[in-house]
Amino acid sequence: MDNTSQKPQLTSLLSNATLDRLNRLRILPVRKLTNLNRGEHYAGKEGTSTEFADYRDYTPGDDMRFVDWNAFSRLHRPYLKLYHREEQRHVVMLVDASTSMRFEDKLDRAKQIAAAMGVMALQNNERVSVYVSRKLQKGMPQRMPPSSGRANLKKLFTFLEGIEGGGNEPLEHGIEQMLQYHSGKGVCVVLSDFLTFGDMKRAFNLLFSTGLELLGVQLLGPSELNPEITGDLRFVDSETQQTLDVSSAADLLAIYHEYRAAYEAEIAALCQKRAGRFVSVSAQDSVESVVFDWMRRKGWIA
Repeated sequence: MDNTSQKPQLTSLLSNATLDRLNRLRILPVRKLTNLNRGEHYAGKEGTSTEFADYRDYTPGDDMRFVDWNAFSRLHRPYLKLYHREEQRHVVMLVDASTSMRFEDKLDRAKQIAAAMGVMALQNNERVSVYVSRKLQKGMPQRMPPSSGRANLKKLFTFLEGIEGGGNEPLEHGIEQMLQYHSGKGVCVVLSDFLTFGDMKRAFNLLFSTGLELLGVQLLGPSELNPEITGDLRFVDSETQQTLDVSSAADLLAIYHEYRAAYEAEIAALCQKRAGRFVSVSAQDSVESVVFDWMRRKGWIA
């Protein structure tokens, strides 16, 4: 019998079976940037402290010296002991909740992916914070302050579940505002449709110079990937309310696909030039497909 089916559902964002799989995984950055705080990571240096922090499931490649053999003899499943170390990685996530993200479940999928990435980070004793890019405003944006340890899983789920869509903040402005309040090196996961008229180059440069490795996840709706349109149409920008009248829209589909592919390639190139990574997925794809299939196959997680 599957034990996960008997447990209370911990969050509406992820099933218990998905959470169980996430417990065995970790985020794999390229730059391996960390902070001078206590944590699990040691920035490539040898050594560890003797202060016990937590347990997590053993994964291939882990140091066998930290396996709890007493627990293994009782439970017949290997668990790794985590100890406080000298340096800690920060995983900061920016969720785009502007009006365009409410289209075809893009925001819902973004929150699910953010939850999955947050679970992996908290289970590995990394510091996790979440920012929301939504409305143009002065002052601190909606955020979950830095937290670490599996005891903060419920805090993460509650914050993400409470994010509401609606607003007109450009993504590049949301990144810059986030960096006014964030401190710490590590990884920045940006979840957005990246539909902005602004130049992302400056925002990506700021992330890189701050010591954050960018993991960009573009979410597009099925009709944005494969629109089916005919005749004369009026398009209305959901955030600026600007309109565009188009005649014989079907004739423009080839041009639309060409420009969409070129823009996706441009964002991917901007990420890669700054040691970051980028993926574009359909909001129709399940969170399990995105995380366990695409991200794991491409080496984002292991």
